[in-house]
Amino acid sequence: MGTKFYIFKATTRKLLAFHLIVLCLWLVILQEVHAAPQRVISTSPAITEILFALGAGNRVIGVTDFCSYPKQACRLPSIGGPLNPSTETWIALKPDLIIIQEDSKVIQKNAKILGIPTLTVSVNNLKNILTSIQTMADALQMPQAGHQLAVKIKSKIEGYRTHLKKIKPRQVLMLLSDTNDPSRDLYAVGRGTFLNELLTIAGGNNVLPDTMAKYPKVSKEYIIAKSPEIIIEVGPKSNLSKEETLARKKTWGKFSTLRAVKNDRIYFIGADYILIPGPRLLNILNDFTRTIHPELFSDQSNKKQARVSQ
Repeated sequence: MGTKFYIFKATTRKLLAFHLIVLCLWLVILQEVHAAPQRVISTSPAITEILFALGAGNRVIGVTDFCSYPKQACRLPSIGGPLNPSTETWIALKPDLIIIQEDSKVIQKNAKILGIPTLTVSVNNLKNILTSIQTMADALQMPQAGHQLAVKIKSKIEGYRTHLKKIKPRQVLMLLSDTNDPSRDLYAVGRGTFLNELLTIAGGNNVLPDTMAKYPKVSKEYIIAKSPEIIIEVGPKSNLSKEETLARKKTWGKFSTLRAVKNDRIYFIGADYILIPGPRLLNILNDFTRTIHPELFSDQSNKKQARVSQ
């Protein structure tokens, strides 16, 4: 009886060992078949910043002409822009994945022709930004990193909401600043944008109605009629020196009936991240909150607003 038991036990161990070996082989095969992408091309600043924030910067082999953050991205080969991508560069870089924003039709078409795998994401609002972070992390087989980054951003946003929920919103007009020409056309930030979502969280109320486009052209007569409490110009051309800020305010001074002019509440935010729907949206939210509700911060904190010219 004892001998049979030991024979049975030894046979069982051999079978278990065999099945374990087979299982390990299958895992290796599956891993090879579904290997995480290692050579990734980013096609927008937002995608680039998300990739680096996830800790996947070492897998990025190409970026666009407009990707300037973080510094490591600036040293990578450029694949051109969304409207004029260099397919020759794509071929030379040999990517195993191109990550595309949903509105990049030219890039999508070219990638399909070349047979390069793609991942399409949307970053047009806060919900989609957080979803895209996780989608990209999953595609790179680093889901935990995606979860941690998304939770961090969501948690900080909720912190702002909680802190500002009892504060009276200010009537704000936000304009895109893409030129220093005083006679320039004025384009506003509408309600269907991630910037408007951040503006709302920061305690601002967009004076534009829901019926307007995402970035509508607005006349000076319209602005006078709305007479917002606060006017914020955002964009690269709003990165002004003290002298340029005074000159721009002087131009606005011609519209003396505006509440924002009367109360000297015209601001310019020209930080490099201000129009990028990526992880640094928390910086945007901070800038908006300090600009709209400076009374919530100490005098010392207000003086340190290097990113906001007043």
